[in-house]
Amino acid sequence: MKPKILVTSAAGKTGLPTVLQLRERGYPVRAFVRRRDSRSAQLERAGADIFVGNQYALTDMRAAMDGVKRAYQCAPTAPNGLHFNAVFTVAANEANLEHVVTLGQWLSSADHPSLFTREVYLSDAMIRLSPAMSVTSVDPGWFADNYLMVIGMAAHLGLFTMPLGPGDEKKNAPPSNEDIAGVAVAALTDPETHAGRSYRPTGPELLSPNDIAAAMGRALGRRVRYMDISEKMMTKALRALPPSNYSEAAVSQLAIYAEEYRRGSFAVNAPTGDVLRLTGRTPETFETIVHRTVAAQPDLKRSLPASARALAGFVKILLTPALDLDRIQSQRDYVRIAAPKYSQDAPEWTETHTPVAPLSTPAKVA
Repeated sequence: MKPKILVTSAAGKTGLPTVLQLRERGYPVRAFVRRRDSRSAQLERAGADIFVGNQYALTDMRAAMDGVKRAYQCAPTAPNGLHFNAVFTVAANEANLEHVVTLGQWLSSADHPSLFTREVYLSDAMIRLSPAMSVTSVDPGWFADNYLMVIGMAAHLGLFTMPLGPGDEKKNAPPSNEDIAGVAVAALTDPETHAGRSYRPTGPELLSPNDIAAAMGRALGRRVRYMDISEKMMTKALRALPPSNYSEAAVSQLAIYAEEYRRGSFAVNAPTGDVLRLTGRTPETFETIVHRTVAAQPDLKRSLPASARALAGFVKILLTPALDLDRIQSQRDYVRIAAPKYSQDAPEWTETHTPVAPLSTPAKVA
């Protein structure tokens, strides 16, 4: 009998495809969600056991782990991620889970400027303290999905705007949510092979911002031009344009990740062969990802009213006050460290972020 697997943040970017792929393989899955909505209904139709609760409440996490043997630990993008992971770790040890797959970060390091990233580092260390439970880490970099935050402006104004530096520098091999999930699923279904390992799913090739804009243009059927903007402009855009899922706290961390992007940290050792190695599938190209997004969003189709709304949105961005990112971290009483180090400035990070050795056995499909 196949073991039951808990997926946290099951309605999220990687949680949802993880549940669906596990169900395709016939695994019983408990999907932990905040509320019932169209996403939870999709998971339920796929045969998942829906658990509605608060992922920060130990009582709820204990209940969600009842009868579970393995789990996908996917912390929400929030300033209390360490609390979530502490709750998860306590409940996982009490439930005697045999294997956990964690969603981490490629940037993860002890003294990183980002509080979120330091919390990921600590969380990964905590979950590995128990000798009775094996762990696999999945550590993607800059998701392909991040670029799609501005797909509306690309569709209607022909502009791809982000603070990513010069347009001709190839700095990322963006992975799809589905490929990240595929790596997690491979590790969840074959702990014996993947226990103790860390993987970094990427797309098939390094792309520049100009390459990203061109791929958007081909999928949208129009010319799209990359425009390098300031971090201030990015904060204005994230505040001005709905629907925005980003809190001020999350925006402050995104600005740090944009600086890592410009420094080339996401290009280090990319692309990897982890998606092909673990799933048996070639990783999706960015253009394929954009085509799927465009097909699913009829509002991206060009029209005069849509272009007018996009132009009005652009004007709203210009008129929206920028965020004071340092003030946000100070006001929220973020833990600050005296000498933060970006990833490539930290010897521990550069020593450990080397290409993963090939698996001794081929990926198993169960």
